[in-house]
Amino acid sequence: MQIAQKWLAEKTNQSVLLLLVGGLLFRAVIAFCFYPTFDEAYYYIYSLHLDWSYFDHPVLVALTTGFGPWLTGEVSQFTIRLGALICHTGSLILLYLTSLRLFSAKAALLTLAIATICPIFQIGFGILSLPDSPLILFWSASLYCAVDEFLPQPENQKHSFLYQPTYRLAILSILVGLACLSKYHGFILGFGLIGFCLTSPRHRAALNSPWAWLGLGLFILTISPMLFWNIQHDWVSFRFQSERAVPKSGYNLLSVALTCLLGIAYMFPTIGFPLWWVSMRWATPRRWRSLITQIKQLFSQKSLTKSGDLDTTKLLILWVSLPLILGFTLMGGYRQILPAWTMPGFWGITLLLGQQAIIWEQMSRRWVRRWLLGSAIMVSSILLILLLQVTTGIIQKPGQYALMGGFLPPKDDPSTELIDIQQLRRGFAQSPVLTAALKKASFIFTNRYYIGGPIAMSLKSIAQIPITCFDIGNDQGVKDQRGFAFWSKADQWLGEDALYITTAPFNLRKDLMANYRTYFSSLNEIETIPIRRGGVVINNIYVYQAKTLLKPYPRSYGI
Repeated sequence: MQIAQKWLAEKTNQSVLLLLVGGLLFRAVIAFCFYPTFDEAYYYIYSLHLDWSYFDHPVLVALTTGFGPWLTGEVSQFTIRLGALICHTGSLILLYLTSLRLFSAKAALLTLAIATICPIFQIGFGILSLPDSPLILFWSASLYCAVDEFLPQPENQKHSFLYQPTYRLAILSILVGLACLSKYHGFILGFGLIGFCLTSPRHRAALNSPWAWLGLGLFILTISPMLFWNIQHDWVSFRFQSERAVPKSGYNLLSVALTCLLGIAYMFPTIGFPLWWVSMRWATPRRWRSLITQIKQLFSQKSLTKSGDLDTTKLLILWVSLPLILGFTLMGGYRQILPAWTMPGFWGITLLLGQQAIIWEQMSRRWVRRWLLGSAIMVSSILLILLLQVTTGIIQKPGQYALMGGFLPPKDDPSTELIDIQQLRRGFAQSPVLTAALKKASFIFTNRYYIGGPIAMSLKSIAQIPITCFDIGNDQGVKDQRGFAFWSKADQWLGEDALYITTAPFNLRKDLMANYRTYFSSLNEIETIPIRRGGVVINNIYVYQAKTLLKPYPRSYGI
């Protein structure tokens, strides 16, 4: 108790606690109110089919998404996000401690403030239940452990230029393995750490030490669930992820620029532009030549010289950050990438921006305060406006909660595709027709894998019916059933009755209905559940009764 009181007596520590607790409460409010996204709801189905790994992601997202429902017994948007809220708080603490160890208490506070304000960090890492939440937790833990191993405090090492590998290499290997079990980005983290050891003369010894070989074994053991599942399924996850990285069209530099700008927008310009600037100020021709010289010396077995003018701290941070940032940004030239793919890299760069803010503060403390406070106010306001629009329709026209009559018709608002699972749950519970149909059905199917998640969340407390996906395919005929191809067998429900559930955009597609009618003896609409916002119907959920599955629905992969 006395230690805690002493810690809180310092003004900087009070600010740290305010950022951590205030940020957690702000994210919790959004997590409680914001409807589940399709990806989150899909990952909830992971938790209903626990396995060593999954088709499109490793196992940890199933555990973090299922944590809240298992703990509380309730299935809601808040409970599936409980794991993400906890993980992100831990990530922020680790990021703060890393900056504190590398730089100073003031730099650590500024780093924490920047990471807390950045909207995509808040949403992608700290609100939505995505693979990125556990990834960033173990990414941050790996970075902290790497700093502890490679950049010890002067009092812990007699000769600062000498380096002796320690047991921390084994711990670091486990942490990187856990990052890989969160998302395949973890392998790029491991690549960055190896690259750092190769290009930092005094840390090359780490790769030849017994601790590194032990770490390699522990790393393989840690990712063994992923390997075990893929061995059983013909390495389908690795093939799926690698195929997404292979160019299928020409290269477009304009797309690269748009990828950069989109990432900056998601980070918010007052945060995004400084993060890019701090990232790229290292990439001058002189520093690239210094790095190339180091690599040439490495392969020519010449004695390595000191790493140019780039100090070891920056070298470590850049090696675990730039491969991800540059790799996915350049990938944007030949395929569309999600902005979240580059964000773990910018998470590490936040350490350098926090230190840079110290320099700016020395020139103008008032400017730095206005920069951070203004960014926080703008980001919070925008997020709250988006939350109110999604849940109540404050700019929707028409809408009973619209401000000044609104101006955005529901048909032009992509947020109307999100499904209020509480309304959907009430629609099923209050309909005698649907109650009877649920009792007769052996399974439920949808036409898109991401629609199954909200349905599963809505029906969890009403009926325990398996859900699958019969995907007719896109314009190129490619079917995307994701994990559903492995959670049931193609012939499992032959001769059984089902319910087909879909949303308004797909209900008008005659090709879907014609296709499904060839697989069932009959297919008839039995109920429509309206989804309302601001007193206006913005979407409809259509329920069909499908009798007697005549033949297995074809799959391009799975069991």
